[in-house]
Amino acid sequence: MLDLQVIPHPPNIPESEENSPKMFFEIGERITTMYSEKVMDHFTNPRNVGELADANGIGEIGNAKCGDIMKMYVKIEDNTIIDIKFKTFGCGAAIATSSMATELIKGKKIEDALKLTNKAVMEALNGLPPQKIHCSVLAEQAVKLAISNYYKGQGVDPEPIVGKIVHCECED
Repeated sequence: MLDLQVIPHPPNIPESEENSPKMFFEIGERITTMYSEKVMDHFTNPRNVGELADANGIGEIGNAKCGDIMKMYVKIEDNTIIDIKFKTFGCGAAIATSSMATELIKGKKIEDALKLTNKAVMEALNGLPPQKIHCSVLAEQAVKLAISNYYKGQGVDPEPIVGKIVHCECED
């Protein structure tokens, strides 16, 4: 859960119904009830954050126009994802879905990691609000792009293995 602090009302702004401390508390309460505890946990304590200096696959998706950019780094050895990290610029749901996606595929064989779906990410987080489903799609695509990049580095055409990756609609 978020650590909500009560701050005094600024003295130079007249208090009204729209800007009362109660209003700000209610907004914070709606945010925490909009997301599951798992989403809040992965947002406030994301797992596998950062870059991998020795990554042999990197996938990036998103666009500043839509507000979410995800970059996944994978280290693959013997057909297994031995390490994975991410960097995400975006909302709390984008960070949480990136974090959960890394947890779901770390240590898995590539063929199992490629079975990751946005639905699996959402279920593992105990759901997302409808307007945030897009974030789980980006997480799935970022993983697939990183694995595709790995295959390209091995001199293998990734499309027959990974499939065609549908990019973020806002990337045009």
